Amino acid sequence: MIEVINLSKSFGDKHAVRDINFTINSGEVVGFLGPNGAGKTTTMNIITGYLSATAGTVKVHGIDVLEDPIAAKRYIGYLPEHPPLYMDMTVNEYLSFAYDLKRVKGISKKKHINEICDSVSITHVRDRMVKNLSKGYKQRVGLAMSLIGNPDVLILDEPTVGLDPIQIIEIRNVIKELGRDRTVILSSHILPEVQAICERVLVINNGVIVANDTPENLSASISGEHKLSVRIAGPADAVQNTLRACEGIRTADMSLEHEDGSCEFVVEADPNVDVRKPMFFALAKAGYPILMLKPLDMSLEDIFLKLTTEEN
Repeated sequence: MIEVINLSKSFGDKHAVRDINFTINSGEVVGFLGPNGAGKTTTMNIITGYLSATAGTVKVHGIDVLEDPIAAKRYIGYLPEHPPLYMDMTVNEYLSFAYDLKRVKGISKKKHINEICDSVSITHVRDRMVKNLSKGYKQRVGLAMSLIGNPDVLILDEPTVGLDPIQIIEIRNVIKELGRDRTVILSSHILPEVQAICERVLVINNGVIVANDTPENLSASISGEHKLSVRIAGPADAVQNTLRACEGIRTADMSLEHEDGSCEFVVEADPNVDVRKPMFFALAKAGYPILMLKPLDMSLEDIFLKLTTEEN
């Protein structure tokens, strides 16, 4: 659905984006992450046709955005970080204006706007002035505007910025629903939100793509799958000594002590070493039963910090 090929963008001597490549398939929901100034918004503005590239190509539905921007934009709905709302219009007037501006064809205006208002839950505020709406409802109106014309691709830049926790959950649920039958690119600094919504993440830093995979695969490749969380019944010091004596275990640090006499440890093994069997036999021999054992996956926040900090 979206192809970005050898894309670069410079502003004078500053290289905002440097020779990046990625593809987003139809129906995918992809998180686009990076620190401030990394090139996220520049890349999204080029995909949507708001900026021209210095070099490279962007295709949406096989259409080159630079060569035929009007045809490409028919497939795109874009919600910028600050939605371009007209405060002195009612919601109805604004969406009607957006419908005319996009030159939508083959869809009844009234029916189309009704369906969009229902999908983002703003039907009950349609007759109110935009300036009198809360921040959350203004974001919903901006989202409704991006849906005019039923675009196959939604590009959302910080859709929950400035919202309270309840509003964030509401907008997140709306985006999840919309992503069922559309391709979605979501940029957000709220990483648990991205992890909850997105199937894959792209991480950009200093204008270069530094990661492109699912959060699970990134966690596995970065952590090396050699950290475990284990809960063991027994005296903390004795259990810790038993763990540290196991071949292949690099560190064993207690993370939590329970009232029932059990303790939780974070165990780090040497790379590419499976310590579960030797750990089991050593603890069983010492009489300390394992009550819980699970891999300790990295959060998306951990992954993001590791990738961007190391790059810097």
